[in-house]
Amino acid sequence: MLPRDRLRTALTRDVKAGAAPALVAFLTAGYPEPREFLTTLRAVAGAADAVEIGVPFSDPMADGVTIQRSSQHAIEKGVSLTWILDELARRDFELPAPVLLMSYLNPVLAYGYTALAERAAKVGVSGFLVLDLPYEESAPFAAALNAHGLALVQLVTPVTPPERLARVCGASQGFVYATTRLGITGGESTLPPDTAKYLAAVKAASPLPVCAGFGVRRADQVRTFGKHADGVVVGSALVEVLERGEDPAQFLKALRA
Repeated sequence: MLPRDRLRTALTRDVKAGAAPALVAFLTAGYPEPREFLTTLRAVAGAADAVEIGVPFSDPMADGVTIQRSSQHAIEKGVSLTWILDELARRDFELPAPVLLMSYLNPVLAYGYTALAERAAKVGVSGFLVLDLPYEESAPFAAALNAHGLALVQLVTPVTPPERLARVCGASQGFVYATTRLGITGGESTLPPDTAKYLAAVKAASPLPVCAGFGVRRADQVRTFGKHADGVVVGSALVEVLERGEDPAQFLKALRA
């Protein structure tokens, strides 16, 4: 099975049959302590269906205060894209869930598309999500990833026009990331009146699982969004759990309750 197919399979749910939504857990690499990264990753991967590893970046334009704070802390401790790949390479255990790297474009460009795709495949990464890489400019990186069976996950928003929605969903691999609202990550997310209609449109356009993210914090939100999407992405709330020194696996299991 190709890495991108492992990601797709892990997140596929029969929403109409009432299956529980898949859970994608986000953590900032190396936060709160770099030496604990692999231990934390193993625990989170054991409780989630997929793990999104955030590559710390100095100007995270789509991230709220929590993830900005965690990224800055990790950068100050020496965490980088190269560091993350090196850590994944030295692990001595199998990950029970597929992982993807969430990055901004600058670190990806600095590493080099071809070299990054090759190294990521070797260390067990299933795909990438690059928040500031527009679909219209993503073909070169997608081609490099495709050569190794890796996914380039595309992101859509509530204001994505229908024509572009169809193109973006058709080009995505692994899954489609549907933001539940405009703005940045974190905070409380309620279900606006038109969210169900929006997610239905994304699912109709996507041949892949659709995962809803931004602002998911509680079990009732997971259930609500799970009625309209195959899965949910939990980020800032999990980072705050790690910040407080609490058990991330226990938190994720509680979200499924």
